[in-house]
Amino acid sequence: MNFKELYMDCFYYEESSLAHYLHHLLAEKKISLEDDISKIDFEQADEQKVAGLIKTNTLAFRKICIYSLKMNNNDFVFIFAACQQEAIQFYRKRFHQKPLNCHEYSLDFQFDRDNAVISFREMRQEFTSFAAIAGYFNREEFTYLF
Repeated sequence: MNFKELYMDCFYYEESSLAHYLHHLLAEKKISLEDDISKIDFEQADEQKVAGLIKTNTLAFRKICIYSLKMNNNDFVFIFAACQQEAIQFYRKRFHQKPLNCHEYSLDFQFDRDNAVISFREMRQEFTSFAAIAGYFNREEFTYLF
C-alpha cells in the first residue's frame, strides 16, 4: 500500500488523527504520495504542529455515527448524528418522547436494500445534513425500512 492509498483511507474511515499526522508529514516533505507506507516515520512529525492541526481540524473532519434508538419493544429507528446526545435530542424533537435506549452501531454494518447490500457508511453519503433518520427496524417482522 502506498502513502496516497492510506491517506485516502483515513478520510473514508474518518481517522482524523492519522490523517492530520500524514498531512503534516506530506506538507513537511518527509514523505511523498507514491512512497510505500513502510517508509512512514512518525518520529519525524512535530507533535505540537500536529496537535494544532487536529485541534483546529485543518482537514475539516466531522465524524457522523449511526445510532439505534428503541421506540418500543419491537420498533427501532436508526439516526445519523455526530454523537449520542445529538441522536437523542433529534429523536425527542421528532417523536416527542424519550427513546427507551440508544446504542451506536458500526458504520460498516450491512443490510439488504432494494435487492442490494449496503452499509451505513455507504448510505451516509446519500445525506447532506445531520442529524437524519436512516431508517426503521421492526423486531417482530424482522423488517428494515431504509
